[in-house]
Amino acid sequence: MSFADLGLSDKVLQAVSAAGYTEPTPIQAQAIPHVLARRDVLGIAQTGTGKTAAFTLPMLTMLETGRARARMPRTLILEPTRELAAQVEENFERYGTNHKLNVALIIGGVSFADQDAKLTRGTDVLIATPGRLLDHFERGKLLLTGVELLVIDEADRMLDMGFIPDIERIVKMVPFTRQTLFFSATMPPEIERLADMFLHNPQRVEVARPASTATTIEQRLVATGSEGHEKRKVLRHLIRSASELQNGIIFCNRKRDVAQLQRSLTSHGFNAAALHGDMDQRARMAALDGFRTGETPLLVASDVAARGLDIPAVSHVFNFDVPHHPEDYVHRIGRTGRAGRSGQAFTLASRADERSLSAIESLIGRPIAWLDGDLASLPEDAEGDEPRRRRGTRRVKGAERGGERGSERGSEKSGERAAERPSETRSRGGRRSASDRGRGEEARREPVREPEPVSPAREAARSAPERPRSERRPPRRDEDDDTPVGLGSHVPAFLLKPTGFGKSK
Repeated sequence: MSFADLGLSDKVLQAVSAAGYTEPTPIQAQAIPHVLARRDVLGIAQTGTGKTAAFTLPMLTMLETGRARARMPRTLILEPTRELAAQVEENFERYGTNHKLNVALIIGGVSFADQDAKLTRGTDVLIATPGRLLDHFERGKLLLTGVELLVIDEADRMLDMGFIPDIERIVKMVPFTRQTLFFSATMPPEIERLADMFLHNPQRVEVARPASTATTIEQRLVATGSEGHEKRKVLRHLIRSASELQNGIIFCNRKRDVAQLQRSLTSHGFNAAALHGDMDQRARMAALDGFRTGETPLLVASDVAARGLDIPAVSHVFNFDVPHHPEDYVHRIGRTGRAGRSGQAFTLASRADERSLSAIESLIGRPIAWLDGDLASLPEDAEGDEPRRRRGTRRVKGAERGGERGSERGSEKSGERAAERPSETRSRGGRRSASDRGRGEEARREPVREPEPVSPAREAARSAPERPRSERRPPRRDEDDDTPVGLGSHVPAFLLKPTGFGKSK
C-alpha cells in the first residue's frame, strides 16, 4: 500500500514524496482513511511508529477548504510538553509546504504578545500545551467555538503530568459536533475512561499490543550499586565500550540528578548537554537542536524527553535510573530503534530496583536479559545500606533483637556477658523467664543505705520562707575570681571629677 491509496490530496502526496517516504506505517495506513471519513479515532501504537503523521497528513488534506477567523482556530492539537508541541509544528512545516496555512504554537516560556499576534491574524492549526492555552482563554484572547477537529496526543503522558482536569475543561469549551482523535502508546484504565468520555463511537486502531517495545531495540540490564559515584563509573564504562555509538540519551528520574550527571560527564571529557523541566525554553530548544545536529552526542534528560520526540538517528538509550512507572520505560527506550533502525537500550539497576524491574517485565510481557551478571553477582556491601559502625560506640542491634543487651565491645561479647549474668537474660518476648527470676535475685539487689542525718541548721534553712528577690544578696565572689565587675579596675577620668552637687551654699 502507498500513500496514494489512502485518499490524501495531491499537495500532501507531493510533500510526502519530497520528504522521502513511499509507504505508510501500519498506524498511518489504518488511521488516515478513518480521519478523512470524519470519524473519531482511538489510536494505540508503540512509540516511534509515526502517530504524528497519522493525524498531520489527513488534517492538511481537510484544511485545504475553508478559511481561518481571528481568535477562532479551526483545529486544535494538545500536547503534554513544549518539545512535542514544537515537533508537531515542524511536521506541519515539512508536509504543508504546498499549503498556505497559519500554524500557531502556544506554549509556555514564550512571550504572550507574539502569540496574541498570531491568534489575532487567524489560525488554521493551533498547537498548544494545556496550561498556556487556558491562560490565553482566561485573558479573553481565544475562542474555541470554531474548532472542527480536536487531537489529544500522548494521552497517557497527559495523565501522568496531571493535565486531565485541564483537558476535561478544554473539551467542554469546544463544540460537541467536533471530530476527536485520541492517540496514546499505553492504555491504562484511566485513559480508557477518558476515551469513553471524549469520543463518540470511535474507530479503534491498534497496530501493536499496548505498552509493547519495538523488536528492533536490544535491551540489557546492568547490575550496579546504588551509590551515585559507582553508577556514574559504570555509565562511563558503558558509553566507552558501546559498539557503534553515534549518540545517546541518558535518562534520570530527578531533575537535580540530570544536572549533576551532565557536569560529571563533562568533567570526564564527554560532550553532553542537559534537558529538564526547570530549564527555560530557549535553553531547552538549544540542547535539543545541538543533539539533533550531532554537535552534542550525549543528552542527559528527565522524562520530559521520553515522550514522542522524533530523533530518528538515536543509537543508544541509557537509563541511569530505573523509572518509577513501567510505562515510562517503554517511552524512554522508544527514543531509539525508530523507523526500522536498530537501537540499544541499557538500564542500570541495583537491588533496590527489583520491584520496579518486575513491573517493567510484566508490562512488556518478557524478561530483559542481563549484560554481565545479575543482581546476585553484586558484592554484599555494594549497596551501602548498612553503615559501618565503630566498635565500642553503640549497642549491637542483633543482640537487642534477641533480647540480650549487647556489651560495649560488640556482638561477640554479648553472649558471654549474658552467661556471666543469668539474671539479666530475657526471653524472646522481652520478659524475664521464671527460672531467671528465681536465680540470683539477692545478688542483684543493692544494699539499702540509711538516710544521712540532717543538721538542725540545714533543717531550719529548708523550713524558712523564701526571701523576696529584691532582698536577696548578690552571689559571693571568690577572692581569686578576677572577673571584672562594672568597668573593672579602670575608671574613666571624667567620672572622678567633683560634680558640685550636695554642697551647702
